[in-house]
Amino acid sequence: MKKTILIIAAIAVIVTTSILLFSRFSQNEVNIYTHRHYDVDQQIFDKFTEKTAIKVNVVSASADELIQKLALEGENSLADILITVDAGRLQRAKEQGLLQPIDSKKLRNNIPLNLRDPESYWFGLTYRGRIIVYAKDRVNPEELSTYEELIAPKWKGKILTRSSENVYNQSLLASIIIAEGAEKAKKWAAGIVQNMARPPKGSDCDQIKAVAGGRGDLAIVNTYYVGKLLNSNLAAERKAAESVGVFFPNQGRQDRGAHVNVSGGGVTAHAPNKKNAIKLLEFLSDNEAQEVFAQANFEYPVKRDVKWAPLLESWGTFKAEKANLSEIGKYNKKAVEIFDEVGWK
Repeated sequence: MKKTILIIAAIAVIVTTSILLFSRFSQNEVNIYTHRHYDVDQQIFDKFTEKTAIKVNVVSASADELIQKLALEGENSLADILITVDAGRLQRAKEQGLLQPIDSKKLRNNIPLNLRDPESYWFGLTYRGRIIVYAKDRVNPEELSTYEELIAPKWKGKILTRSSENVYNQSLLASIIIAEGAEKAKKWAAGIVQNMARPPKGSDCDQIKAVAGGRGDLAIVNTYYVGKLLNSNLAAERKAAESVGVFFPNQGRQDRGAHVNVSGGGVTAHAPNKKNAIKLLEFLSDNEAQEVFAQANFEYPVKRDVKWAPLLESWGTFKAEKANLSEIGKYNKKAVEIFDEVGWK
């Protein structure tokens, strides 16, 4: 109840803010609701405005707040684009009728099929791997292999991870449901609970710091958080990241590859500036914006011919799972049910 009240209050603030920022029928504007909170995004929006003279208006909030806001606004919404992290949230927005399909050859050419909705309701703009980091002084990476192997007895009391409320973990479990079936996915989740070094808490950065501090030996995190800590202004954070190694699971010849997910966007169902919205999404998927995403934020570019940041290159190429992320979004609810059943808090 308390969480619901907080969300409603937050939405009221967002509504007031967006009314002040957005105007409905301006031909030279595009209005974005975004969950992303990175300075680099504004730099890219500014580049788009320089090239097109289309002003980009931004309202930022959590994904849940923005999705609920779009639902409440309905046909009166001033938003043209929803941008958020994780395909599960984008799929949820699609299923709630908050996005519309668009026809763009450029988006289809720039973005691999598995990183976009097959019906063109949403499109991945960057991706990241959900990987294992390990304590360099306590773990031999040759001991590591797959996500599934993390439930082995030798890792009891050594694994760190976020809460089951975190959408990154929900999508990881959904990918295991797709690959292995619900029963094996449940066995895996229960095994991780048994092997946890502590009850889940904190962010991915907190898990890395906990490994560095000896609280556990392994953590499940997104790749770009390692990059952020390695390039932090704080010496303690850089030292923590330097003490861990990066391992991409499920890389065997017959294996499915490491789980990946996206930050992405779609045109809202009632976008007043639809043409401008499509132009912006196309710009975000093309070389100039993709290069900035890749170099500044340690994300993998979705466009294949864009060079990775040197840090990502230093970790080497890896096999990524090929399951379409729209399918992962469909299994989000089942993943949450499994987490609840096994006591993953």
